[in-house]
Amino acid sequence: MAKSTVIPFGPQHPVLPEPVHLDLVLEDEKVVEAIPRLGFVHRGLEKLVEKKDYNQYVFITERICGICSFGHSYGYSQCVEHLMDIEIPPRAEYLRGIWHELSRIHSHLLWLGLAADSFGYENLFMQCWKIRERVLDIFEKTTGGRVILSACNVGGTLYDISDEELAGISNTLDIVRDEYSHITGAFLKDNSVRSRLVDVGYLSKQQALDLSIVGPFARASNVNNDVRCLGIGAYGELAEFEPIMSEGGDCFARVEVRAKEVFQSIDIVKELIDKIPAGEIFVKPKGSPAEGAEASMRLEQPRGECYYYARGNGTKFLDRFRIRTPTSINIAGMVTALKGCELADVPMIILTIDPCISCTER
Repeated sequence: MAKSTVIPFGPQHPVLPEPVHLDLVLEDEKVVEAIPRLGFVHRGLEKLVEKKDYNQYVFITERICGICSFGHSYGYSQCVEHLMDIEIPPRAEYLRGIWHELSRIHSHLLWLGLAADSFGYENLFMQCWKIRERVLDIFEKTTGGRVILSACNVGGTLYDISDEELAGISNTLDIVRDEYSHITGAFLKDNSVRSRLVDVGYLSKQQALDLSIVGPFARASNVNNDVRCLGIGAYGELAEFEPIMSEGGDCFARVEVRAKEVFQSIDIVKELIDKIPAGEIFVKPKGSPAEGAEASMRLEQPRGECYYYARGNGTKFLDRFRIRTPTSINIAGMVTALKGCELADVPMIILTIDPCISCTER
């Protein structure tokens, strides 16, 4: 019988973009158990609702994570608007949808680059990030920021985008689509890449359901839980929306889902640009959240469903604010996918979950 050995993996590792820490229980080169350890960058952000009023706190939520920054300000603002029964202008809904889908494109391109780097394709890594720069340029032109946008607020958006700029965004996305289509074959058709990904880190549909996995991680195991299907905000105005799914359940399926979602998000942004109505972008909130009033909101972040909860106390300071991020619930699936894998495949499996530790350890 092979002797078990426990080795630490992370928080510093050449492949990992964030401080994941696992204790891996090995028998020879096979992982029999993975034990996660969390808490390295805990910042007490939820406690800050006691010191920042509900408007100021929008800019705190953005700093939960740089990659998911706009999504957090979007989801939080929606939650407080629901709490205070605020209906924002239609144009603001469309602007939020445009920025959010652009954020999904830039997040997926960032991740695809890191995935390429992990299996040794340095040039493919640079190509993904080169294309991503075009999206960041759009952010900079429309909001002044490339990572922290500060475009959302309770009641709508702080910035508008002119029709001329919207047309420019649409043209830029045509360029992004063309450039991106030339590199997707390397992810989806290259035999050396497939040999690293196919049948590695398998998670069945039933396991994904039992563990409540969310986002592309779940959809790669043929579980449809895309919150965008609910039609909240501008998503309800789309002509049709079908989430990208796969039955593979392995690392390759997770790469496939995210790779194809980039094309889908480009289509969504272009459709929202074509349909965006004229009008105001902001309504000023009146009063404060009522004492004991509660509200929750779900938003499909690039990594999956993010859940927001807020409770008022009759003042401008919230009594409670809580976020359940996608990674915090996907860790259980990550640990399950690691069981039985080879030690050499651990970094690849972790990356295909696309963990955001900054979101999780807030």
